[in-house]
Amino acid sequence: MSRVWIILIAVCFEGCAATRQALTDSTPEPDASVVKIKPAEDSSKLQPRSTAAPVVYPESLAVAVDRVSPEAEASVVQQVASVSTSVDDLFSGKGTTPEEAVASEFSVSKQLGGEFTTSTQTTNELTAEEFAMAPHLPPLPGMDFKPTAQGLVLDEVINSVYASYPLLEAAIYSRDVAAGQQLESMGEFDHKLKAGSENQPMGYYQTYRQHVGLVKPLYQGGEAFAGYRIGRGSFEPWYLGRQTNEGGEFKAGFMVPLAKNREIDQRRAALWRATYGVDAVEPEIQAQLISFVQQGSYAYWDWVAAGAKLVIADRILKLAEDRTDRIRSQVENGFLDPPELTDNLRLVAERRGKRALAERKLQQTAVKLSLYYRDANGDPVIPEASQVPDFPQLRLMDESQVAMDAARALEQRPEIYSLDLLQRQLDIDYSEAENDCLPAVDLLMAGSKDMGYPSSYQNYKGPFELDAHLLVEVPLERRKARGKMQSVGGKLAQLNAKRQLTEDKIVAEVEAAYAGLIGAFKQAKQADEAVGYAEDLARRERRNFEEGLSDLLKVTLREQYAFESAEKAVDAKLLYFQEQADYRAALAEDQL
Repeated sequence: MSRVWIILIAVCFEGCAATRQALTDSTPEPDASVVKIKPAEDSSKLQPRSTAAPVVYPESLAVAVDRVSPEAEASVVQQVASVSTSVDDLFSGKGTTPEEAVASEFSVSKQLGGEFTTSTQTTNELTAEEFAMAPHLPPLPGMDFKPTAQGLVLDEVINSVYASYPLLEAAIYSRDVAAGQQLESMGEFDHKLKAGSENQPMGYYQTYRQHVGLVKPLYQGGEAFAGYRIGRGSFEPWYLGRQTNEGGEFKAGFMVPLAKNREIDQRRAALWRATYGVDAVEPEIQAQLISFVQQGSYAYWDWVAAGAKLVIADRILKLAEDRTDRIRSQVENGFLDPPELTDNLRLVAERRGKRALAERKLQQTAVKLSLYYRDANGDPVIPEASQVPDFPQLRLMDESQVAMDAARALEQRPEIYSLDLLQRQLDIDYSEAENDCLPAVDLLMAGSKDMGYPSSYQNYKGPFELDAHLLVEVPLERRKARGKMQSVGGKLAQLNAKRQLTEDKIVAEVEAAYAGLIGAFKQAKQADEAVGYAEDLARRERRNFEEGLSDLLKVTLREQYAFESAEKAVDAKLLYFQEQADYRAALAEDQL
């Protein structure tokens, strides 16, 4: 009995080994029953981060029954208990640190007589490969950094969004989803092949019946059918209609609705709804495209503004650095006190910190922009500092254009088109409800002819047979149809109210975007004037300081005011172009 238990434990261990292999080896063995999935062309993106070698277990663990001695039994039982405890400790989380977990796993592997391989080296190698493929930050700009007139323009970013933005690609795939649903609804009109075999081989009446047929649902309603059947054997007198001549029976016919399901039925309603569903995908894609272009425009102008602020930080830093040698010379000659030099050195260090902050902001905005600016392969491209352009000239928009733009927005906005398609789908539901109010009057006609040697001396199956049926069915109260009509009517009323509000919101968004654009334009112009005044005061204060008529504190304050005014001017221009992106989104100018 103990030998049997040892064998059972050994078998269980083999099962544990298989489980352990599945946990450590990230590459499963091929199986014929598993659906094969074709990998993508660029499989480097889908590589696992680590591939650990499976634990190898000794074959000697499965001890043969006829070779087990009592001493071996006790040894094996003790080994099994020890390893089981180690396995339980390993998977119960008692080892709280990675070192303890690795040591525990190594101990289990050693007790089983196998080898243990860590995946640290493989992980490091794969991480290095992934790091080599990732986009790297461009070098930091030098002290003489200036925006260029031939830099990256907004249209390039927008074209990149159109061509290779991943979320837009995912939205476009929704066309396949809708087309698949439409194809699924068309399946209701597929030809249907029907066949059967009904036999009674035992009993007083022994019969054998086979049949095969084809049914074609008609798009206009109803269906056509044709088939063949053969019935042989000794039939009950009340089932003689199942019997055919020796050559079998051919039959064909059709069924057409005369009232209900004549103009519309469930199959056609589902197909029409799915067809409108295909059209409804387009406004959804356009809405996402508008949002992506707006976000990409925001990221682009943030990057341009970061470059402009870096120029400001460079300029104010250069002023302090150029002043250092002159102040040092004056201190050495006794014209200024040493704290003046110390204060200027402090100012240089502080402004270098501000420049570092501006550099960091430029790099961060460049990385964010790379989500929308991509190459032909769809990989992010981090623009370099040498590609930063100047802000374009601000343009004042004509107020008379707003009314025309609002009307154009009502025609182009995807929300209106979505509501139109939804109304058409509700119209289908209402027509289907009206159809349910009609009585079901169906005409069924079928002709049949038996072939071959007669099955009876009367040959009652021999002549051509024509059957005509008129089937009528109608619910008296019609509560289902009337309730559905009432429900759909309420939805249509809700949709009309929602459409009115949507149109009002679109016009309001256009007007609000215009107001923001005009306000940002005025704010930017005033900010530029403030920059001119602040720089003029700072320049006068520096000249007074050089002539000994002022001190460093006043110069620092004037330069700080000029610095803040310049940054506010950049923020005002940034706000203007962001409002311009909002106005573009309100007009729904982006379409595939």
